[in-house]
Amino acid sequence: MSCTIIVGGFFGDEGKGKIVAHIAQEDHPSIISRGGVGPNAGHTVVVGEKEYGVRMIPSGFVYPDARLFIGTGVLVNPRILEQEIEQLDVRHRIFLDKRCGIIEEDHIARDKGDVYLSKKIGTTGSGCGPANSDRVMRVSRLAKDVPELQEFLIDVPLELNTAIDKGETVLLEGTQGFGISLYYGTYPFVTSKDTSASQIAADNGVGPTRIDDVVVVFKAYPTRVGEGPFSTEMSLVESDNMGIQEFGTVTHRQRRIGKWDGGMARYSAMINGCTQAAITGIDKIDKDCFGVKEYGKLSKIAKDFLKQAEEDIGSPITLISTGPELSQIIDIRGEI
Repeated sequence: MSCTIIVGGFFGDEGKGKIVAHIAQEDHPSIISRGGVGPNAGHTVVVGEKEYGVRMIPSGFVYPDARLFIGTGVLVNPRILEQEIEQLDVRHRIFLDKRCGIIEEDHIARDKGDVYLSKKIGTTGSGCGPANSDRVMRVSRLAKDVPELQEFLIDVPLELNTAIDKGETVLLEGTQGFGISLYYGTYPFVTSKDTSASQIAADNGVGPTRIDDVVVVFKAYPTRVGEGPFSTEMSLVESDNMGIQEFGTVTHRQRRIGKWDGGMARYSAMINGCTQAAITGIDKIDKDCFGVKEYGKLSKIAKDFLKQAEEDIGSPITLISTGPELSQIIDIRGEI
């Protein structure tokens, strides 16, 4: 039984949704609780022929026996939340903390209308920055003030810590990535709060001594949506030749593609307190690895890449994604 945090190690879009969903299905948590900013981050989960894009509901929803929480530090857009509840049919098991900040229509208008935020920084326009600003200024409306949210309200920290006391398995799901953390990212081209594992614990009211594992998810080829420094960025010609072309889950903007950044991976692992790492997109490093489910069947190219990445990260790589579908993964956690 354990409490595990899953976070992104680069600029977001690392494939955290799939990793969370896989761990949920394998480890059978009683609760999966979301930290992070708000609906400005989208997670994609592919199960068979179905593809889900979620912005509010935890990605681990695919495991049907878990209660799904939205932590105290997360901003909530009631309209988006309601849409996802209906789409995913999770009304009977989704809960949010009564102290979550609420994104109003005014926040969205301010976000989209601010030339600095929308053009220079390249925000998603989802209202998160202005909503967090209002929270800091003590003028934000909270979930407990919204009538249509009353049926979902609980004390998330109390529920989580009670479950941990009982020896149950709990997953805390992060959003965005280390590279756009307000404190540690490429400021000012960052999101409106910290995104590290420590913040995800705080968002959920779980103290640092209660965390057993921190899984940091790295993409074999870092990607970035929007503006900001990207030291290993490839040209479109290079990424097209690798067969890589991606678009953001929320904004649908084309993602910028980069090469593996060992220095950033090492620094990210340090600040996040990484105990084990996940690597996604290994099939883009070598197409022969697509769909492989056993480590021994990976190519030498892939194994050499993983060896170097593990040295850079400084923690064991225990999860290797070999394609977008949920079952296309190598899980060697039990062998470490």
